Amino acid sequence: MNIVVCVKYVPDAQSERTFRESDRTVDREGVDGLLSELDEYAVEEALKIVEARGEGEVTVLTVGPDAAADAIKKALQMGAHKGVHVNDAAIHGSDAVATSLVLAEAVKKATGGSPELVLTGMSSTDGVMGVVPAMLAERLGLPQVTYASELTLGDGTVTIRRDGDTASETIEASLPALVSVTDQINEPRYPSFKGIMAAKKKPVEQWGLADLGIDPSLVGLDAAWTSVVSFAKRPPRAQGQ
Repeated sequence: MNIVVCVKYVPDAQSERTFRESDRTVDREGVDGLLSELDEYAVEEALKIVEARGEGEVTVLTVGPDAAADAIKKALQMGAHKGVHVNDAAIHGSDAVATSLVLAEAVKKATGGSPELVLTGMSSTDGVMGVVPAMLAERLGLPQVTYASELTLGDGTVTIRRDGDTASETIEASLPALVSVTDQINEPRYPSFKGIMAAKKKPVEQWGLADLGIDPSLVGLDAAWTSVVSFAKRPPRAQGQ
């Protein structure tokens, strides 16, 4: 089985995150970045599936600026087989709607139009919207099963367990499908020295909007349905007991 995992390069949550003064988009250059921690669980689950079945490959897909290549690099070090980096200046400022469009066309191109299984994290650690997996599934025409705490593949089906506050649900969908996973599904592995060295030889393709056949007017800040109107720094913490 060939699995596509969508990941995101995000500002480190431990750093002082802010917005750019020029266009009020997230400042991704003035802070350290990394592979979104919630996406590591999706990468790990994909690797576990391929290892258990003894065949297949994991393709890691990200959309972002030059530095986003580090997110792919981390996933390759974990064990993913190849990467795809969609990098185009026109994408800057895109919202969830435009991001899902770019991801959908990239998934189609990476899989020849026939994805078998698409995995994502349940949300990004910067935007924390959690809507892109559903939008992506709609664009791809795939059934979506979200917030999986457990995932099992059957004969042409995928079954997940979704844990809520008061109950757990078991949901089954036919393959191909899109699944978003939570941070309860597994424990992501640390890249080994062997994995770090092997990652240097793994292929990473770089595509722009032209490669995906996307009109630049459909993405970017000007096409965004949502944008930041204003922002202010958090006031210093007051003295207290």
